[in-house]
Amino acid sequence: MGASTAARMSSARSTTLAAPPRRVTLTPLRRPANLAPFQHPGAPGEGVWHAAGRRVQGMPAVYETTIVPPGGTQPAGVAWMDTRLLEARLYSGSESPGGGPYRYTAPIDLNSAMTLVAAFNGGFKMEAAHGGYYTEGRTIDPLRDGAASLVIYADGSVDVGEWGSELRMSPQVVAVRQNLVPLVAQGRPTPLAGSAEWQVWGATCGERSCAASVPGIEHQWRSAVGVTGAGALVYVQGPALDPLQLAQLLVRAGVVRGMELDINPDWPIFATYDPASELGLASAANGHGLLPGTVRSPAVFFEAWWARDFITMSARHQLG
Repeated sequence: MGASTAARMSSARSTTLAAPPRRVTLTPLRRPANLAPFQHPGAPGEGVWHAAGRRVQGMPAVYETTIVPPGGTQPAGVAWMDTRLLEARLYSGSESPGGGPYRYTAPIDLNSAMTLVAAFNGGFKMEAAHGGYYTEGRTIDPLRDGAASLVIYADGSVDVGEWGSELRMSPQVVAVRQNLVPLVAQGRPTPLAGSAEWQVWGATCGERSCAASVPGIEHQWRSAVGVTGAGALVYVQGPALDPLQLAQLLVRAGVVRGMELDINPDWPIFATYDPASELGLASAANGHGLLPGTVRSPAVFFEAWWARDFITMSARHQLG
């Protein structure tokens, strides 16, 4: 057998032995139980979950509901995200945290839009966050022990907790977004969440104006995020919320560790995207907000001028 014939046979064997990528079957978390209203009787549909956004392998990856907080009159929105089906990514902006340029920044590009399921706002600007920021292999602001932290790992998993005790730096950490101190710990609102010192949870706008000369009010637009004991990620947003109500909403949704995100009318936004096909492009046209009345729309994450940090939740990599 000549050398050229052997080479062809060897090449054929190599081609034959090269297995195609294997599609990995994802196993979802158990669907969340409906939330009991704080006030009885509840409004029709209050606390009842409905699926939202792009399906992953035909399965819902996000569930949403609304619920009126204790002592409140206006419903808040709650989104439950299946972290077995979704992976997280931190996008950074020129205003928060600043210090770019960044690989992942607005607008969301076409490749990412193919798997995008949901996106939501980050935290305060860093001068007000009292914490740090780490992403893309560098520390933008020093991480602070005791700070409430959203942490993303190399496999796309995400956790929320207190930095330096529950969460620490490791080679698997790819992003850390800190904001104030924990709002929920061990499945309960923290003492500071229920204290009279509500101003420690951020400077708020007034009832009808965000001018610096207008006194801020306690019950204002607020958002928060946390993790359940099973590992689901929960986001909450709503108008006319104080810090304790925000914490109570997280706890009602099963959160064991939670943190406040951005506040005031301009910044809280949670959106899901539902293109016509499983691999269709997420876009402003197929985006849906968690609550009506938010200033920002699902289009904001696709705008080049958007200068704030945010988190995306996308369909997990499905090829092994």
